[in-house]
Amino acid sequence: MKSRHSGTGCALLCSMALIASAAAAPLAAVAGEALVRPAVAAVAPQSAVMLAAASAGDRVVAVGERGLVILSDDDGKSWRQAKSPVSVTLTALRFADAKRGAAVGHGGVVLVTIDGGQTWQLRLDGREAARLARVAAEASGNAERIAAARLLVEEGADKPFLDLELKANGELMVFGAYGLAFASDDFGASWTSMMSRLDNPEGLHLNAVRARGERIVIAGERGLVLQSDDRGATFRRVDTPYDGSFFAVELPADGEILLAGLRGNVWQSHDRGQSWEQVSCPVPASITGSTLRAGGGVLLASQAGYILEQPAGGSLRAINAAPLPALSQVLQLKDHRLIALSERGVLSLDLQALSKEDVK
Repeated sequence: MKSRHSGTGCALLCSMALIASAAAAPLAAVAGEALVRPAVAAVAPQSAVMLAAASAGDRVVAVGERGLVILSDDDGKSWRQAKSPVSVTLTALRFADAKRGAAVGHGGVVLVTIDGGQTWQLRLDGREAARLARVAAEASGNAERIAAARLLVEEGADKPFLDLELKANGELMVFGAYGLAFASDDFGASWTSMMSRLDNPEGLHLNAVRARGERIVIAGERGLVLQSDDRGATFRRVDTPYDGSFFAVELPADGEILLAGLRGNVWQSHDRGQSWEQVSCPVPASITGSTLRAGGGVLLASQAGYILEQPAGGSLRAINAAPLPALSQVLQLKDHRLIALSERGVLSLDLQALSKEDVK
């Protein structure tokens, strides 16, 4: 399964923490141990490698390497560490409201919280995900699916989930490396495999997902884009003019799709993916994260340390005059405040000041 493609996109999104752990021991062993080991207390957790952030009401929650979860109740001015039941790197999170949220990460973990990120429970890991995939494959009778699912079981919990969608009614979908895709309709209490719904026979990485109403769009490796118009019951492939990996996707308006990925490639469609136009990017570095701006427009995070802005209907430009550390994600807060997640930790920024002065 791993030999079919390089996994370059997965390495980009999974951060340098994956490289460090891989050098020390086989991935399955590392993930297996970290699945049962709570995250240790960090002296300055806000300075660790952080990969994702989300708003839980007025609170900001961020996740990153070694299972770290940190909270801020003052728009990123100060942070404290929350309890996490795992030590694997966490890659993405979403909140349905101020209390209920979910996070995903390495080892096929899915964590949920019902208290705004203060505490978390493990609801799925790679071992159980592999078992569910095998059960679904064997029920289908498809020999290729059965062989792939059995390989998942043999390899253990060594594959990460990379993104997720969470609805207010408890519907939860998680996507990841090598085509991993699972769904829950009860906030993670029970799960089913979604992989048979996806036109992804090569098991390409599913790097990012966004939903808008009934529509769900998944962006992945080698130009893979999958779209659903029925809340994930069925998916179809969307042809794109680019065959490199996409790491970010946004749905700014009805019918619109914005994709971004390797080497600053950004593509936009206004007709649900029937036609595409390339958006000129001023920084030819990989784009690893995105968020919608309040009031319209999109913000993109670049590995070159630039935050890129596309106003509604406008062109793409770099907001900051001087580069920041390599970025993984951005989150807009109120009053022109912005949280940027980087290889050096969390950066609390003022959007209006970024274009006027260097940020240390």
